[in-house]
Amino acid sequence: MKRIVPVAIMCALLNLGFASEEGVKKSDLNDFSKTRFKNIDLFNKVLYLIEKNYYREIDQKKLINGAIKGMISSLDPHSSFLDEEVFQKMQEETSGEFGGLGIEVTQKDGVLVVITPIEDTPAFKAGVLAGDRIVEIDGVSTSGLLLEEAVERMRGELGSTIKLGISRENEKEILYFSLKRETIKLKPVKSEIFENRFLYLRLTNFQKDSGKYLSKAIKKAQKKLKSKKLKLKGIVFDLRSNPGGLLEEAVNVSSLFLQEGVVVSTEGRDDSVKDIKSVKKMGFKVPDIPLVVLINGASASASEIVAGAIQDQKRGIIMGERSFGKGSVQTIAKVDEKQGVKLTIAQYMTPSGKKIQALGIKPDIELKNLGPNWLKANRQNRYIREKDLRNHLTATIETEDEKKLREKNKRSRKKTKKMFQDFQVLQAMKYLEGVTIYSNILKK
Repeated sequence: MKRIVPVAIMCALLNLGFASEEGVKKSDLNDFSKTRFKNIDLFNKVLYLIEKNYYREIDQKKLINGAIKGMISSLDPHSSFLDEEVFQKMQEETSGEFGGLGIEVTQKDGVLVVITPIEDTPAFKAGVLAGDRIVEIDGVSTSGLLLEEAVERMRGELGSTIKLGISRENEKEILYFSLKRETIKLKPVKSEIFENRFLYLRLTNFQKDSGKYLSKAIKKAQKKLKSKKLKLKGIVFDLRSNPGGLLEEAVNVSSLFLQEGVVVSTEGRDDSVKDIKSVKKMGFKVPDIPLVVLINGASASASEIVAGAIQDQKRGIIMGERSFGKGSVQTIAKVDEKQGVKLTIAQYMTPSGKKIQALGIKPDIELKNLGPNWLKANRQNRYIREKDLRNHLTATIETEDEKKLREKNKRSRKKTKKMFQDFQVLQAMKYLEGVTIYSNILKK
């Protein structure tokens, strides 16, 4: 009787995803089915041996769920099995308030690693840094936890306190942070006018209406300068440590600066099927104002889509450090009413067809951030990028760029001297100043 469930699972697996096999050669299908039967038979035998010989009674459901989790986690860092508890929480309404800490996390070799703390959140204010390894949550080790499970443990009731144990580079002992969960209400856009001619724009994440917030900030700056009979001469668009967000907002933000063309496309298992997202032709635009986009190793996903589109269309200069390299697309599919699977189904490509996954966006002007006062969360050499994650997807096969990057990262980097200002922003302003001077010379 104990072997009935594995056989049922085997039959279910055989029936998954075979609705479009008419075009497959019968001989190939037979070989594929034989291989699958052989592999599932191996699983069946191992399960039987465990059930018969393990020194304690086992929970068969727990054992099979563990096998499924291991199978899916071997694919890439972003695919996972969603058990009843996790799947239920993901299906709940997310528009209400929830208590959070304000950190973007990932896993590297089974360790929970901070990609970036989000500005003006409990984690950011407490001094959590990019690259920190979360080894304890409320005194319990994070070893063996899936990413989704760890994230759920960090979420909780508003006002409740959580204690994080953090291992940090160059720190001999574990650092402990007591954080109070707060409603994470992000102010997505921060802006400031410099020297009555340049606009500094910072986007913290790609949440709903980010494009509208940016448009509003630009219009406000233009109006203010116009009242002084001045014009906006350049924009510094800061996407450093922006973890991404909604794809639709990446398109909306790109459309602010671009007149037409492709923003991003996705390539799935079938190379002939591509989903293409194009620039929106309607709405407020600033296609001619000189533009510098700042990125760093914690700029991910939607940030990379925008930077890639602006770079490929030669709309502006990308400045800073190579981005994170999160260029894969995930979808959530139901297995049944209580469980699901988050599965990577495609990769993002820039307008020119360059893969983002694991490679990231290489700046036109590579520039380290030398200033200690700009977001302590962004210290040099602290970033964990997509390529660092175990089982990460490559950009198909290892490209020449990826090979060079891998070899470069093996070499130690020299520490640069600290400065007392935001070096990257200052350099962006200098670049825009040079563009302005050059334009004025041409007009003479």
